[in-house]
Amino acid sequence: MSELLRQQTWRIIDHSSLGSLFDAKQSFAFDDALCESVGNGHSQPIVRLWVHHHTVVLGIQDTKLPHIERGLAYLHEQGWHTIVRNSGGLAVVLDEGVLNVSLIFPDTKKGIDIDRGYEAMATLIARMLPEAYVQTGEVVGSYCPGSFDLSIDGKKFAGISQRRIRGGVAVQAYICVSGSGAARAEWIRQFYERSLAGKQTKFTYPTIVPHTMASLSELLGKEMTVSSLIIRLYETLQSFGSTLAPSSLTSEEWERYYMYFQRMIDRNEMMLPK
Repeated sequence: MSELLRQQTWRIIDHSSLGSLFDAKQSFAFDDALCESVGNGHSQPIVRLWVHHHTVVLGIQDTKLPHIERGLAYLHEQGWHTIVRNSGGLAVVLDEGVLNVSLIFPDTKKGIDIDRGYEAMATLIARMLPEAYVQTGEVVGSYCPGSFDLSIDGKKFAGISQRRIRGGVAVQAYICVSGSGAARAEWIRQFYERSLAGKQTKFTYPTIVPHTMASLSELLGKEMTVSSLIIRLYETLQSFGSTLAPSSLTSEEWERYYMYFQRMIDRNEMMLPK
């Protein structure tokens, strides 16, 4: 098991119940501020939990789609909010049935290589689901495909991205807990279809096949909720011998958060068509 998970104490910041007005731009600003705090030694390693309602989070590459204004118009007409994140990857769907988890570590003197961060998150999620065989590897046909997709019976339920800033490493995962994975994938399929409009591009955007994705409720055949998965996460971390310390941001972290939040606002105004 990854030694990154065997922290003496995890500082827990739970933003999972802030509701529908909690803007996803805020989450990426929070992670940047906390990354800096962990990186400069002012904080213990952090687990941050977050949930956003009816939001499609785009990657930087998505903003280069030839007809993105058409794809965005479609999503907005269907009631989706859209933002561009500052970490890697492509478009993903966030709603009240999707739990996001950030593991924030200090980057050591030797450095945490990219795969070690991904492997730590993949191991944590697999340990949270002992009744299933969780596989790691790209699921072709899923949205935001990558080599650290997490799947059960060939269907993707989670994806992982990573962000490094000022000596800190934030490994971020979205986990589709409940609802229809295929329905979420269909929204993204429609977005790409409209944004490409048949045009060839140098970058290869994913061809979404909705049935390649599912939620844990669908895959495990029983009701799963964000709250029940959070309990599993806490129990799993404690099983590694870690102490969990619920926390909120310090005044210094809030100050840095406001700076990073403004950066997210500026980034989105610059990258998304008016």
